[in-house]
Amino acid sequence: MVTLFWRAFALIVFLAAASPAAHSEPKDIRWGTGPVGSVGQKVLVVLANLLNKEMPQYRITVLPMPGAVMTVKGFATEQIDAYYGSDDALQEFASDEGRFKGFKEQAKRVPVQSMWLFTIDCGIGIKAANHDKFKKWADLTGHKVYTGPLPFDTRLHLEKALAALGVKHNYTQVDLSTVGSQLDSGTIEATIVYYGGGTTPAPWLSQASLAVDWAGLNPSPDELAKLKAKGVAVRQADAKMLGRNDIHVDKLTLLPFYWGFDVGMNMPADDVYKMLTIVDKHADDLVKQVPDFGQISGGKMPAFQKAALEQTWNLVPIHPGLARYMKEKGVWDAKWDSKIAK
Repeated sequence: MVTLFWRAFALIVFLAAASPAAHSEPKDIRWGTGPVGSVGQKVLVVLANLLNKEMPQYRITVLPMPGAVMTVKGFATEQIDAYYGSDDALQEFASDEGRFKGFKEQAKRVPVQSMWLFTIDCGIGIKAANHDKFKKWADLTGHKVYTGPLPFDTRLHLEKALAALGVKHNYTQVDLSTVGSQLDSGTIEATIVYYGGGTTPAPWLSQASLAVDWAGLNPSPDELAKLKAKGVAVRQADAKMLGRNDIHVDKLTLLPFYWGFDVGMNMPADDVYKMLTIVDKHADDLVKQVPDFGQISGGKMPAFQKAALEQTWNLVPIHPGLARYMKEKGVWDAKWDSKIAK
């Protein structure tokens, strides 16, 4: 009887293990992004909803963090499974400098490039009533400027541009949710402004625009030439395309850089390839929910991957799933072959 009992018990265990339900539990992906109210957090919520529906073998959890740089470090130290990264962050990691100085000693794995989705384009705003006081970026020297929260890559990007011009402003930190009122009261005299996908104001900027009448502050022609000479990407944006409020200039000078949502070799190449094809297929629907997806909609996703990799291919490895997708779309460059992650 004892023998029959254990045989029956073993059969039950075997059947349970062999049943589809036992193998249908999705794999959790803890995906780091920027804080609530940031471009990254807004975009990842929409992206995760799509991927959770289309890839039921995974269960993506959106984890807001103080800044995108924390997600890159969290991924590298295996605290989270996927990250939100910029080309600036990957450059720092690869060069062992800035916020990543000495970090490689702590890293358990290297960040991998797997999906580029948009640029964030940074500029400067001032209180509209002060347009006679500040006419170029150099006029901010010695004045109180908020270039963004300390951990933000957007802050780093703008700070590097100001440093390239020798602008020695006084960084003044305020709460992101109070930027508009602080600019209106004079606590700060200028602030970073930035746009996801090149045209969509960050959620906090839309809120700030309700509290203050601000104007775009452009660099002078000489400053613009210096930025270009130093290799800083610059574009002139039509102000009418940058939200609903009047920013008192026809064109606003913005500094674009690339952003992506990335997994590592913890996700197989076939699944990353599938993820990219899903995002590509649904890009036109995604942009209706969040305009930041505009740079990959309308069939532009393959070309956007190529444009990003032309800037970043030699920084960190490229996921083989991304390589397969780009080769299939005819936008892969053979010189990148050596950087495909193994």
